[in-house]
Amino acid sequence: MEIIPLPAFRDNYLWLLRRGQLAAVVDPGDAAVVEDGLAAQGLDLCAILLTHHHADHVGGVAELIASRDIPVFGPAAADIQGVNHPVAEGDEVSLNPLGIRLRVLEVPGHTASHVAYLAPGILFPGDTLFSAGCGRLLGGTAAQLHASLRRLADLPGDTAVYCTHEYTLANLAFARVADPGNPERDEWLVECEARRDAGRPTLPTTIERERRVNPFLRTGEPAVMGVIADRTGVRPHDSLECFTALRAWKDVF
Repeated sequence: MEIIPLPAFRDNYLWLLRRGQLAAVVDPGDAAVVEDGLAAQGLDLCAILLTHHHADHVGGVAELIASRDIPVFGPAAADIQGVNHPVAEGDEVSLNPLGIRLRVLEVPGHTASHVAYLAPGILFPGDTLFSAGCGRLLGGTAAQLHASLRRLADLPGDTAVYCTHEYTLANLAFARVADPGNPERDEWLVECEARRDAGRPTLPTTIERERRVNPFLRTGEPAVMGVIADRTGVRPHDSLECFTALRAWKDVF
Protein backbone atom coordinates (compact mmCIF):
# COMPACT_ATOMS: atom_id res chain seq x y z
CA MET A 1 0.00 0.00 0.00
CA GLU A 2 1.16 3.51 -0.85
CA ILE A 3 0.33 6.63 1.16
CA ILE A 4 0.24 9.83 -0.90
CA PRO A 5 -0.03 13.42 0.34
CA LEU A 6 -2.54 15.67 -1.41
CA PRO A 7 -1.74 19.29 -0.50
CA ALA A 8 -4.84 21.42 0.14
CA PHE A 9 -5.66 24.93 1.32
CA ARG A 10 -2.61 26.71 2.68
CA ASP A 11 -0.96 23.90 4.64
CA ASN A 12 -3.23 20.83 4.86
CA TYR A 13 -2.37 17.34 3.70
CA LEU A 14 -5.19 15.00 2.69
CA TRP A 15 -3.65 11.53 2.89
CA LEU A 16 -4.57 9.10 0.13
CA LEU A 17 -4.11 5.39 0.89
CA ARG A 18 -3.67 3.54 -2.39
CA ARG A 19 -3.49 -0.12 -3.33
CA GLY A 20 -3.87 -1.05 -6.97
CA GLN A 21 -6.65 1.08 -8.44
CA LEU A 22 -8.48 1.64 -5.16
CA ALA A 23 -7.95 4.36 -2.57
CA ALA A 24 -9.20 5.72 0.73
CA VAL A 25 -8.70 9.28 1.94
CA VAL A 26 -8.15 10.70 5.41
CA ASP A 27 -9.78 14.04 6.32
CA PRO A 28 -10.85 15.25 2.86
CA GLY A 29 -11.43 18.93 3.50
CA ASP A 30 -11.53 19.76 -0.21
CA ALA A 31 -13.39 17.44 -2.61
CA ALA A 32 -11.81 18.96 -5.71
CA VAL A 33 -8.29 18.14 -4.49
CA VAL A 34 -9.31 14.54 -3.87
CA GLU A 35 -11.10 14.18 -7.21
CA ASP A 36 -8.09 15.59 -9.04
CA GLY A 37 -5.77 13.22 -7.21
CA LEU A 38 -7.95 10.23 -7.98
CA ALA A 39 -8.31 11.17 -11.64
CA ALA A 40 -4.59 11.81 -12.10
CA GLN A 41 -3.79 8.28 -10.95
CA GLY A 42 -6.85 6.47 -12.28
CA LEU A 43 -8.12 5.54 -8.83
CA ASP A 44 -11.54 4.71 -7.42
CA LEU A 45 -12.39 5.97 -3.94
CA CYS A 46 -13.51 3.16 -1.62
CA ALA A 47 -13.61 4.77 1.84
CA ILE A 48 -13.24 8.00 3.84
CA LEU A 49 -11.76 8.32 7.33
CA LEU A 50 -12.38 11.40 9.49
CA THR A 51 -10.54 12.33 12.67
CA HIS A 52 -12.65 15.30 13.80
CA HIS A 53 -15.32 17.73 12.73
CA HIS A 54 -13.42 20.84 11.61
CA ALA A 55 -14.30 22.09 8.13
CA ASP A 56 -10.80 21.76 6.68
CA HIS A 57 -11.03 18.04 7.48
CA VAL A 58 -14.63 17.23 6.52
CA GLY A 59 -15.59 19.92 4.03
CA GLY A 60 -15.32 17.67 0.98
CA VAL A 61 -17.30 14.72 2.31
CA ALA A 62 -20.76 15.65 0.98
CA GLU A 63 -19.50 16.13 -2.56
CA LEU A 64 -17.36 12.99 -2.51
CA ILE A 65 -20.24 10.74 -1.42
CA ALA A 66 -22.90 12.39 -3.61
CA SER A 67 -22.21 9.88 -6.39
CA ARG A 68 -20.57 7.12 -4.37
CA ASP A 69 -21.91 4.50 -1.97
CA ILE A 70 -18.86 4.13 0.27
CA PRO A 71 -18.20 3.89 4.01
CA VAL A 72 -17.41 7.11 5.85
CA PHE A 73 -15.77 6.51 9.24
CA GLY A 74 -15.77 9.23 11.87
CA PRO A 75 -15.95 9.78 15.63
CA ALA A 76 -19.27 8.68 17.06
CA ALA A 77 -19.18 11.48 19.62
CA ALA A 78 -19.10 14.14 16.89
CA ASP A 79 -22.14 14.95 14.77
CA ILE A 80 -20.52 14.93 11.34
CA GLN A 81 -22.80 14.91 8.34
CA GLY A 82 -22.13 12.00 6.02
CA VAL A 83 -20.64 9.63 8.58
CA ASN A 84 -22.31 6.25 8.14
CA HIS A 85 -19.83 4.23 10.19
CA PRO A 86 -19.39 5.97 13.55
CA VAL A 87 -16.37 4.74 15.50
CA ALA A 88 -15.13 4.88 19.07
CA GLU A 89 -12.20 3.71 21.18
CA GLY A 90 -11.02 0.21 20.29
CA ASP A 91 -13.10 -0.16 17.14
CA GLU A 92 -11.45 -1.70 14.10
CA VAL A 93 -11.74 -0.18 10.66
CA SER A 94 -11.24 -2.85 8.02
CA LEU A 95 -10.34 -1.49 4.61
CA ASN A 96 -10.33 -4.88 2.95
CA PRO A 97 -9.79 -3.63 -0.62
CA LEU A 98 -6.58 -1.99 0.58
CA GLY A 99 -5.50 -4.88 2.77
CA ILE A 100 -5.27 -2.79 5.94
CA ARG A 101 -6.97 -2.71 9.33
CA LEU A 102 -6.79 0.32 11.56
CA ARG A 103 -7.58 0.60 15.26
CA VAL A 104 -9.47 3.62 16.52
CA LEU A 105 -7.89 5.62 19.35
CA GLU A 106 -9.87 8.31 21.12
CA VAL A 107 -7.45 11.24 21.52
CA PRO A 108 -9.43 14.22 22.83
CA GLY A 109 -7.84 17.58 23.40
CA HIS A 110 -7.76 19.50 20.13
CA THR A 111 -11.49 18.77 20.09
CA ALA A 112 -13.51 16.86 22.65
CA SER A 113 -14.31 14.01 20.24
CA HIS A 114 -11.09 13.63 18.23
CA VAL A 115 -9.96 10.17 17.09
CA ALA A 116 -6.81 8.79 15.48
CA TYR A 117 -6.36 5.72 13.30
CA LEU A 118 -3.55 3.27 13.98
CA ALA A 119 -2.19 0.35 11.97
CA PRO A 120 1.13 -1.42 12.48
CA GLY A 121 3.74 1.21 11.68
CA ILE A 122 1.19 3.84 10.62
CA LEU A 123 -0.61 6.59 12.54
CA PHE A 124 -3.10 9.16 11.29
CA PRO A 125 -3.36 11.54 14.28
CA GLY A 126 -5.42 14.31 12.70
CA ASP A 127 -4.68 17.57 14.50
CA THR A 128 -3.59 15.96 17.77
CA LEU A 129 0.11 15.58 16.99
CA PHE A 130 2.27 17.56 14.57
CA SER A 131 5.99 17.34 14.01
CA ALA A 132 7.51 19.41 16.83
CA GLY A 133 4.04 20.55 17.87
CA CYS A 134 0.47 19.67 18.76
CA GLY A 135 -3.04 20.93 18.13
CA ARG A 136 -4.58 23.94 19.79
CA LEU A 137 -7.31 23.55 22.40
CA LEU A 138 -10.51 24.01 20.40
CA GLY A 139 -13.04 22.12 22.48
CA GLY A 140 -10.93 19.85 24.63
CA THR A 141 -8.82 20.53 27.69
CA ALA A 142 -5.09 20.73 28.31
CA ALA A 143 -5.32 17.64 30.52
CA GLN A 144 -7.02 15.70 27.72
CA LEU A 145 -4.50 16.73 25.09
CA HIS A 146 -1.58 16.03 27.41
CA ALA A 147 -2.92 12.52 28.08
CA SER A 148 -3.57 11.92 24.38
CA LEU A 149 -0.05 12.96 23.44
CA ARG A 150 1.48 10.77 26.13
CA ARG A 151 -0.53 7.88 24.76
CA LEU A 152 0.74 8.48 21.23
CA ALA A 153 4.30 8.91 22.49
CA ASP A 154 4.10 5.38 23.93
CA LEU A 155 3.53 3.85 20.48
CA PRO A 156 6.43 1.98 18.85
CA GLY A 157 9.15 4.41 17.87
CA ASP A 158 9.19 3.40 14.21
CA THR A 159 5.51 4.29 13.76
CA ALA A 160 5.20 6.71 10.83
CA VAL A 161 3.07 9.73 11.75
CA TYR A 162 0.99 11.23 8.94
CA CYS A 163 0.14 14.65 10.38
CA THR A 164 -2.46 16.74 8.61
CA HIS A 165 -0.69 20.12 8.47
CA GLU A 166 2.66 21.36 7.21
CA TYR A 167 3.47 23.24 10.40
CA THR A 168 6.90 21.74 10.97
CA LEU A 169 9.16 24.73 10.35
CA ALA A 170 7.02 27.07 12.43
CA ASN A 171 6.83 24.49 15.21
CA LEU A 172 10.59 24.03 15.17
CA ALA A 173 11.07 27.79 15.51
CA PHE A 174 9.08 27.65 18.74
CA ALA A 175 10.85 24.47 19.85
CA ARG A 176 14.23 26.23 19.64
CA VAL A 177 13.03 28.66 22.29
CA ALA A 178 11.05 26.20 24.40
CA ASP A 179 13.67 23.43 24.43
CA PRO A 180 17.08 25.06 23.92
CA GLY A 181 20.24 23.08 23.49
CA ASN A 182 18.59 20.17 21.67
CA PRO A 183 20.97 19.08 18.87
CA GLU A 184 18.60 16.45 17.46
CA ARG A 185 15.95 19.11 17.06
CA ASP A 186 18.45 21.29 15.20
CA GLU A 187 19.39 18.40 12.91
CA TRP A 188 15.71 17.85 12.12
CA LEU A 189 15.33 21.57 11.33
CA VAL A 190 18.15 21.42 8.78
CA GLU A 191 16.59 18.37 7.13
CA CYS A 192 13.13 19.94 7.06
CA GLU A 193 14.41 23.17 5.56
CA ALA A 194 16.07 21.16 2.79
CA ARG A 195 12.87 19.23 2.15
CA ARG A 196 10.76 22.38 1.91
CA ASP A 197 13.34 24.07 -0.33
CA ALA A 198 13.01 21.07 -2.64
CA GLY A 199 9.21 21.31 -2.57
CA ARG A 200 8.79 18.13 -0.53
CA PRO A 201 6.71 17.55 2.62
CA THR A 202 8.42 17.27 5.99
CA LEU A 203 5.99 14.43 6.73
CA PRO A 204 5.58 11.73 7.73
CA THR A 205 7.62 11.97 10.88
CA THR A 206 8.07 9.14 13.40
CA ILE A 207 7.14 8.67 17.01
CA GLU A 208 10.77 8.20 17.98
CA ARG A 209 11.79 11.46 16.32
CA GLU A 210 8.95 13.32 18.02
CA ARG A 211 9.97 12.00 21.42
CA ARG A 212 13.35 13.64 20.81
CA VAL A 213 12.42 16.94 19.14
CA ASN A 214 8.83 17.79 20.11
CA PRO A 215 8.68 20.00 23.21
CA PHE A 216 5.06 19.00 23.85
CA LEU A 217 6.24 15.40 24.33
CA ARG A 218 9.13 16.58 26.52
CA THR A 219 7.28 18.56 29.21
CA GLY A 220 8.77 16.37 31.91
CA GLU A 221 12.32 17.23 30.82
CA PRO A 222 14.27 19.60 33.10
CA ALA A 223 15.27 21.83 30.17
CA VAL A 224 11.67 22.48 29.14
CA MET A 225 10.49 22.88 32.72
CA GLY A 226 13.32 25.35 33.31
CA VAL A 227 12.28 27.50 30.36
CA ILE A 228 8.70 27.60 31.64
CA ALA A 229 9.93 28.50 35.11
CA ASP A 230 11.99 31.35 33.68
CA ARG A 231 9.02 32.59 31.64
CA THR A 232 6.34 32.36 34.34
CA GLY A 233 8.40 32.76 37.50
CA VAL A 234 7.02 29.49 38.84
CA ARG A 235 8.55 26.05 38.26
CA PRO A 236 5.93 23.55 37.07
CA HIS A 237 5.07 20.86 39.58
CA ASP A 238 4.64 18.19 36.93
CA SER A 239 4.51 17.46 33.21
CA LEU A 240 0.85 18.48 32.88
CA GLU A 241 1.44 21.86 34.48
CA CYS A 242 4.41 22.42 32.20
CA PHE A 243 2.39 21.32 29.16
CA THR A 244 -0.47 23.66 30.01
CA ALA A 245 1.86 26.64 30.24
CA LEU A 246 3.72 25.60 27.08
CA ARG A 247 0.51 25.27 25.07
CA ALA A 248 -0.69 28.70 26.23
CA TRP A 249 2.68 30.23 25.29
CA LYS A 250 2.62 28.66 21.82
CA ASP A 251 -0.81 30.21 21.22
CA VAL A 252 0.71 33.70 21.41
CA PHE A 253 4.17 32.92 20.03
